[in-house]
Amino acid sequence: MAGPLNRTLGHRRTGAAGPVRRDGLRLTAGLEPVSRSRSQLVLDVLPFLIMAAVAVAAVVAGPDAGLLPLLSLGPAFAAVSSGLGKTTVVGVVALALCAVLAWSQDIGGVAQNSLDFATVAGVTAAAVIASTVRQRRESELAEIRAIAEMAQRVLLGPVPPKLGPVRLAVRYTSAASRARIGGDLYEVVAASCGVRLIIGDVQGKGLSAVKTAATVLGTFREAAYEAVNLETIADRIEISLARELTDEQFVTAVLAQVSADGAKIELLNCGHPAPLLASGSAVQYVKTADRNLPLGLAQLADEHRSQTTVPFGPGDQMLFYTDGVSEARNKAGTFFPLALSDSQHDDADPDGILDRLSSDLVRHVGHALDDDAAMLLVRYDAARP
Repeated sequence: MAGPLNRTLGHRRTGAAGPVRRDGLRLTAGLEPVSRSRSQLVLDVLPFLIMAAVAVAAVVAGPDAGLLPLLSLGPAFAAVSSGLGKTTVVGVVALALCAVLAWSQDIGGVAQNSLDFATVAGVTAAAVIASTVRQRRESELAEIRAIAEMAQRVLLGPVPPKLGPVRLAVRYTSAASRARIGGDLYEVVAASCGVRLIIGDVQGKGLSAVKTAATVLGTFREAAYEAVNLETIADRIEISLARELTDEQFVTAVLAQVSADGAKIELLNCGHPAPLLASGSAVQYVKTADRNLPLGLAQLADEHRSQTTVPFGPGDQMLFYTDGVSEARNKAGTFFPLALSDSQHDDADPDGILDRLSSDLVRHVGHALDDDAAMLLVRYDAARP
């Protein structure tokens, strides 16, 4: 099966700025500036359109229609998405329109005009208060998210560009600011038996997901150096997770080991999206044991997890990723075509491959991602015979 990996696994991105490197190797911000959404632009203009429509209707319908209180819809809608300043401006405009229309049409006398004016003024005051409270809560949420992001960046240490016979590259694309931070994780270590790595995704969002990711990564880093095989590492992680997860929580992950000579990769897939292997002109998902349950659910399994061994030749590449990549959709609901491509071109630079793949992902979705997305690329760097 041909795939973007071959276009994305195969082209160095040219003519465009690459992702922002936050630590030189790992994290990327949005690959393209996130412009104001159309819905936000509509919300910005809507209060003024409503007030203009009410003013026109009041003039056309005449003094007896009693439409002036409807001008209060302007500041009411402004409070939904606008800040204190804009909400106040909209309220002042509504009050000014109310006064001008009441004076020009001599509507209802002083008592009625005062009542209409008081109605608009009261709704404006309530809108200003609501906008202030909303902004304060949004600020608090932004601070919480910033703390979670910082904790996540501390957890996701830099990946070396080369270990033994393989070259490595990683990209972590944060979700849109309105989304809660996820529990994506990855790590690579050099053990005596070869290069061992993990990539995974914690169920759930927020600080609890970051805490669980810390548990998984801490156990992996401790066990990866001396564990006999990948199953042993998974068992150690299970023991650690059993102390903090509930029965309904879990972590999907792929553990991998590249042999010391780079000739094979051993995989232990724990309910995670299958990695993509690019070998020559072919790109295909690596089939692993279907019965392997996610980490944290070992007590539900009928049998022990089993690993898969895949040949890995010079120039071959394997892409590990989280569901923020495979489940990213565009406006039509179409998933990102991770394994589709019309042509295949060789590219020896893992960083260039992931730059292009990350750019294609954001372009497919059409806006900043709604879920965090992590990608880890391993390339056998030995020269082809």
